[in-house]
Parts: sequence; structure tokens; C-alpha cells
Amino acid sequence: MTLIKSISGIRGTIGGKAGDGLSPFDIVRFTSGYAAFLQETLPGIKLLVVVGRDARVSGQMVNSLVTGTLMGMGINVVDIGLTTTPTTEIAVVELAAHGGLILTASHNPKQWNALKLLNSSGEFLSAADGERVLALSELADFRFADVNNLGSYKTDDTFLVKHINKILDLPLVDIEAIRKANFRIVVDAVNSTGGIYIPALLKALNVSKVDLLHCTPNGLFPHNPEPLPEHLADICEAVVKNKADLGFVVDPDVDRLAIINQIGEPFGEEYTLVAVADYVLQLQKGNTVSNLSSTQALRVVTERAGGEYFASAVGEVNVVEMMKQRHAVIGGEGNGGIIYPELHHGRDALVGIALFLTYLAKSGKTCSTLRAQYPDFFISKNKIEFSPEMNIDNILESIVAKYKSHPILTIDGIKIHFGNDWVHLRRSNTEPIIRIYAESDMLTKAENLAKKIISDFKDILNGR
Repeated sequence: MTLIKSISGIRGTIGGKAGDGLSPFDIVRFTSGYAAFLQETLPGIKLLVVVGRDARVSGQMVNSLVTGTLMGMGINVVDIGLTTTPTTEIAVVELAAHGGLILTASHNPKQWNALKLLNSSGEFLSAADGERVLALSELADFRFADVNNLGSYKTDDTFLVKHINKILDLPLVDIEAIRKANFRIVVDAVNSTGGIYIPALLKALNVSKVDLLHCTPNGLFPHNPEPLPEHLADICEAVVKNKADLGFVVDPDVDRLAIINQIGEPFGEEYTLVAVADYVLQLQKGNTVSNLSSTQALRVVTERAGGEYFASAVGEVNVVEMMKQRHAVIGGEGNGGIIYPELHHGRDALVGIALFLTYLAKSGKTCSTLRAQYPDFFISKNKIEFSPEMNIDNILESIVAKYKSHPILTIDGIKIHFGNDWVHLRRSNTEPIIRIYAESDMLTKAENLAKKIISDFKDILNGR
């Protein structure tokens, strides 16, 4: 069993011994810690917290524990039910709530679930605030409400429409252009809440020809839910078979977007943000931000439009913080996460779809032709599982020493530049692995660079 506490929230496998996974005991403990944090930060007021969840199998069980615990701590709860991460973020702001909890393990397989913690701005807690929640959870010195001061509970199912309407109201979303393009689109929502939200969005955007694939929100993921090319054979085949113009794939909580072109090939998850940013920058001059593990193609597109590109540490909260500092008009992560501040500061596949379709419609191009206008960079994405006894920090320090003659960034793991190529090694925030990403202008070069670093890692681990 696995339990991971990080900047991305508290994430674990369901069941097992308390403390080893995300057991009911752990769910109550961490929810109580979050409630205690809010009470400590905002003393003397009746607090309101929004709770939303994806469709994974454990969702109802986790939801019952979370909402009951919040009420037991004297906090009022608005449960928005089966929803998306970005919708929950928007709901916190719309309801003037003091925080929010999203019950989703994002791209992790079905045995996982997680508590993602939001502040009153509908954004993920800062690292410092997250550490305080964990500290309070460990102390477990909670004061639960007496019967006269229990929190209230109510449901609100209006936020699907509210979220979509906010997207339709964006000046850069052109519903009429999308209607005229007469797109046929295949959707793979990995049997989670995207199966509710994406068809509703496409209908509102006047897309009448939609083919649904894995859109029943029962949490029975038909394939690995991380929207990587190796997991997307079904939709690639369906796009060709149905003679569709493109396909959209989202992860279970709908904050990551992958695109399939008209010939059944992945557009490239790294290029979801690049294409959307290219469109936005044509109409909104400004800067962009992505994380250190994302493609440098965004820098090329940004500078071509007269803006400046900045790289942050990995993690949505880090990207958002830098976007605010640098007044970025668009940003996100190379995993298909679009952050468009005009709507809200959070990764949002729904706004990504609306902006991408507008750009595609106005350009008159096919998906493959649009992709061809961007520089080709290839990222080799690899990972090494590690056990608790491995001293990862010492291994990374040894790699820094080995490549000290090269430019190295250490703000998040280590990123080593080899001319125009780079490799980035860092601990995952969501799994017990070291992620090793390498980018070059040729896939074989990127793969060979990654293999060299992996070999170095293993040699150091084995004392060679």
C-alpha cells in the first residue's frame, strides 16, 4: 500500500493498514487536519468548504468520510458531486467559500484516490500551507463540534452549466466559427466525469457530431487513465474509423487534455499547451509559463509573438505562482494542462478544448497541418521506482557532480542542459518514482540522453 503527502495533496491506495495507504482512518485524519488549518487561519467565523469528486470507484466512500468529518469539525459543506477539478476550483470562488476539497487521484489507476486541497481563491495550497496541514494532521489534536455547532450539508449541481457558461463568455472563444467548421469529434473520458462535462461543453459549442468512447462515469477505467500515446489506441482507431476531424482525451478529473489528429495520431501532449498558447498570444500579447519538464517549443512560440517565457518548478501551484509574478496570459504544464487566467488560475481541459477548437476553426487547417507549423522537439519520458531505503538526494548530488561542467538548474530536482538538449530528474509528487525527462530535436537523441542518465543513476545506486 502507498501513501504520498506532497504539494499535490494527500494521495494513496485505498485500503490496507492505517498509515500505509489512504484508509478511512487516514481520510478522516487528513480532512480534520485541513479543517483545523482553515480554523487556525480564519478564526471565529463559520467556515464553508466545497467538495467535489471524480467518478472513481472509491469516490462515494471517500466523499462520505470527508463531508462527515468537515461537518463534525463544525464546517458547512456544499457538495457539488461528480465534477471536475477545474469546476471545483471555480465553485470555491463563486460560492465565496473558504476552501475546497477535490477527491481525485487524477491520472493514477483506480486503486488510488486523493484529497486535493484548495484555498479561498480556488487554488492549490502553497507548500508552506500544505506543510501546516500535514503537521496538524500528525498532531491529531482536533476539537470537534458539539451537537449544536455541527456544520450543515447541502448539494449543488449547477456548476456544470456555470463553468461552461463562463467559457462561452470568453472573448477568445468563437462559438459561431466552431459551428461553421462542422467538426466531427471523438471523446474518450476514461469512464469518469469528463463523460458528463465534455459532451455538454461540445453541445454548447455547437458541435453536433460527437462520438463517445468510454464516457460512462462509473470509474471503471478501460485503460491506464494517464492520457499518454501508449494508452490511446482505442480513440486513435475510432477517429480513423469514424472519419472524425479530431479526438479529445481527458484524465479522470479533467484537468489534462490530449488531442488526436484526423489521421488517428496523437497531436502530442506537450503541444496541447503550445497550440493553445499560439492562438492566445496572437490576440493577447504577453508572457507564458510552463514547468521545467515541459517542451521548449512554448518558449519558441512565445518569443516569436514578442513575449517572454519563464520556467517554474513542477506542480500546478508553482506554475500559477510564477504566472502571477510574470503576468502571464497563458501557461500550464506539458502534460496537457492549460491554465488560462482569464477564466481562472487552474489547469482546465474544458477551456483548452474551447480555445483549441476556435483556433482550429479559424485557421481552416487540419490538426496535423496545425501541428506541423511548430518546431519539432521530442521528449523521452522515463521513470525509476524507488524504495524508502534509497538515498535519492545523495544520488542526485552525485549526478550534479558528474555533470558540473554543464549548466544545471536545481530549483526542482536537477535539470542539466547539453546545448539545445536537456534532461530533468525529479521526484514525482504523486508516485514513489524518479521521473527522468529528456528533450532533443530527434527522438532517438532524447532517448539516448535519457538512457545515459538512467545508467548513471543505476551505477551510482550500485556504488560503481
